[in-house]
Amino acid sequence: MSSRLAALSIATAAVLTLSLAGCSAPLSEKWVRYSFAPGPEESGEATATPPSEDQGAKPAAERTPPNCSKVKCVALTFDDGPGSYTTELLSLLDQYDAKATFFLIGGNVKKHPQIVRDEVAKGHEIGNHTWAHKDLTKMSVAAAKRDLQKTDDAVKQAAGVEPTLVRPPFGSLPRSLKKNLAVPIALWDVDTLDWKTRNTKSTIKAAEKIVPGSIVLMHDIHKSTVDAMPTILKDLDAKGYHFVTVTELIGHPKPGIGYGSGQHPGSKD
Repeated sequence: MSSRLAALSIATAAVLTLSLAGCSAPLSEKWVRYSFAPGPEESGEATATPPSEDQGAKPAAERTPPNCSKVKCVALTFDDGPGSYTTELLSLLDQYDAKATFFLIGGNVKKHPQIVRDEVAKGHEIGNHTWAHKDLTKMSVAAAKRDLQKTDDAVKQAAGVEPTLVRPPFGSLPRSLKKNLAVPIALWDVDTLDWKTRNTKSTIKAAEKIVPGSIVLMHDIHKSTVDAMPTILKDLDAKGYHFVTVTELIGHPKPGIGYGSGQHPGSKD
């Protein structure tokens, strides 16, 4: 199976630079060749404190995802949570049997473990968005790995599962760290810029750029984003979209590979 690995196709075949949601910094990912900016050398920093005993979450009922190479699918993703608006968002997603992917900040996981358990129980996918949204390319590889592991441990402690994807802050990841990742890297092809506009109408308008196979970047820490979701979900549902996780959209993502979009009708298996 092949996935659309380029974020956007343009006639000139030039590499496209996008802005990262929340930080106004360019993606370092070269979408076609997956070339990442190099990071600092290893350093001898102290290891992270091991997690305490797992609490676990009730597993979601098994579901058969749609074949996104045959039907229109979209992966809605939400960064930087969980937060005070996430529970409302989960209720909205339930209304459309929509599955999303949440890229969690480890510090917020510690603050809101029950929300993480709710996300897992409802069948949503959990991704790692680092402990405190620091640029991984400005850390040593050893420190970056510990940061990601600390976040993995927090998710495991809160909900009894481990993140299945990584979304690096700023879309930036050192090449040396990338080669050591045991999970795929989730990027995006539609940035709603909700972090910048903080405006419900603007977020709805930005969502009009969604096409089959899109991975959409949003943030559940902003009320304006959650307020936009009823309209976004209704509009996409009316157009026949299936709401799937990033892994479901891609099919069989590979560790260490960055994906900006996924399968769509007409893509080859």
